[in-house]
Amino acid sequence: MRIHDTGDLWWKNAVIYCLDVETFMDWNDDGIGDLPGLVQRIDHLADLGVTCLWLTPFYPTADYDDGYDISDFYGVDPRLGDAGDLVEVIRTAKDRGIRVIVDLVVNHTSEKHPWFQSARRSKDSPFHDFYVWRTDKPPSTKDKVVFPDKETGIWTKNDATGEWYRHTFYHQQPDLNTANPQVRDAIAKVIGYWAELGLSGFRVDAVPFFLADAAKTPGDKVEDKHDFLKELRAFLTRRVGDAILMGEVNLPYEEQKLYFGGDGADSDQLTLQFDFIGMQNLYLALARQDARPIAKALDARPEIPHDAQWATFVRNHDELTLDKLAEDEKQEVFAAFGPDPDMQLYDRGLRRRLPTMLGGDPRRIRMVYSLLFSLPGTPVLFYGEEIGMGENLAAEGRLAVRTPMQWTSGLNGGFSRAPKRSLSGPVTEGGFAPEHVNVADQRRDPDSLLTFVQLLVRRYRECPELGWTTRAEILDQPHPAVLAHRSTWDDGSLVALHNLGTEPAMVPLQLADCDDTVRLVDLLQDGSCTIDAKGRTEVELDGYGYRWLRVVREHDRRLL
Repeated sequence: MRIHDTGDLWWKNAVIYCLDVETFMDWNDDGIGDLPGLVQRIDHLADLGVTCLWLTPFYPTADYDDGYDISDFYGVDPRLGDAGDLVEVIRTAKDRGIRVIVDLVVNHTSEKHPWFQSARRSKDSPFHDFYVWRTDKPPSTKDKVVFPDKETGIWTKNDATGEWYRHTFYHQQPDLNTANPQVRDAIAKVIGYWAELGLSGFRVDAVPFFLADAAKTPGDKVEDKHDFLKELRAFLTRRVGDAILMGEVNLPYEEQKLYFGGDGADSDQLTLQFDFIGMQNLYLALARQDARPIAKALDARPEIPHDAQWATFVRNHDELTLDKLAEDEKQEVFAAFGPDPDMQLYDRGLRRRLPTMLGGDPRRIRMVYSLLFSLPGTPVLFYGEEIGMGENLAAEGRLAVRTPMQWTSGLNGGFSRAPKRSLSGPVTEGGFAPEHVNVADQRRDPDSLLTFVQLLVRRYRECPELGWTTRAEILDQPHPAVLAHRSTWDDGSLVALHNLGTEPAMVPLQLADCDDTVRLVDLLQDGSCTIDAKGRTEVELDGYGYRWLRVVREHDRRLL
């Protein structure tokens, strides 16, 4: 196996962990998580096996959109610390073998950003063309609104100039005009600044939105919107050779493929993209207890450049979107996992975490995370998933899943010693409250979810074929509830089986390239399976059972 390749393209088999500094650990006890608190908890991430830390926005903000309305691209929100504290996070993480990436939010700014404050005062402002304006009254754009609970259209009147400015999201977030070369240069400058502090790349927010205008200036060198993305990737690579752009592109697979770019073997736009299609079909499969939607999604993945990667996930910081499912499929998932309208959001997603959706069933929860880590791609964890945190539906909208991290069973879950009223968000209550779900207790429990996720991370990192295989081979077998797939790269091959149903199953498999000299050795528990001379075997699965079986041939030198 060309194991050195896994270090060159580190993102192909990384384990990424996403957190919001504001809700992770409060070290000065003002009720708000901070960068000094994060430094104190880096060792938790290292112990888990995380290799890349993704920080959601920590910049100065008006905080209308939980930090995604940025008022200074070059600063640190003073509530969270300062630039020196951020450097300490990056330095400490690096010492523990963890790279750090941060959110790049350049579709819009806060309305409080100095650029927009100047732009809205006068058409003669040097920053006026940094934003998107129209002079005529816009038609109804209700159908284009991203947040229908807050907005009725995507244009808002600016009285000082008599124009309307565009905002894809909230009206407090005016869209930047990427057709303006000065804006594109400013975005590159932001990337260059943070790269100099030692970052390993960026998670790029709302990619299709911020690229939409990039090619709208006649005679400009950007003739296609993807040209701008290529420019940003090339610029970042010049500054930091192995840095990544991990993009949020919630589009059908064939459209997503365009955002990787690369006419040859290598990508020249985004390095990774989130697999939204796979995630949504995972929940459809769980709702039906039928693995075929996952198999179909894996088969539908397009071929991508060899250095590009899919970022797989079970949960992220936004609503759990189901917008790429058919209406009847979406309603199936709603009925199974969010029947109460308060659990739903924007008529397209859920504001719940996985453990509560699965009724706290530890067998099913572990099966899902085993499946996540076995899928071809790079797994992304959202903070608290490693211990099975739940949501707090008393929090508004998406904030239900952005509750404070639960470190101990004590006051405020060990997140802060501040009064409850001062916390950045409400702590989860009920059966998933800190007294039942926390890091400290699970660290000392060999049968805890935390211990199990640590095992999954270690085994995933030991199986580079999971990150490097070009395509999952879906293995034929007769049980609709079972997904059996095989990942192979160079001399490494792993067969993974997951039972999404409640009933046990004996799964017959045919491995054409194997014979009775080959064993299937289980990587998650003691045991192995024999194969006959024709490559046939049977694998026993419990209800909600899972197996990771390494194909071991004679004289194989890999450790088991």
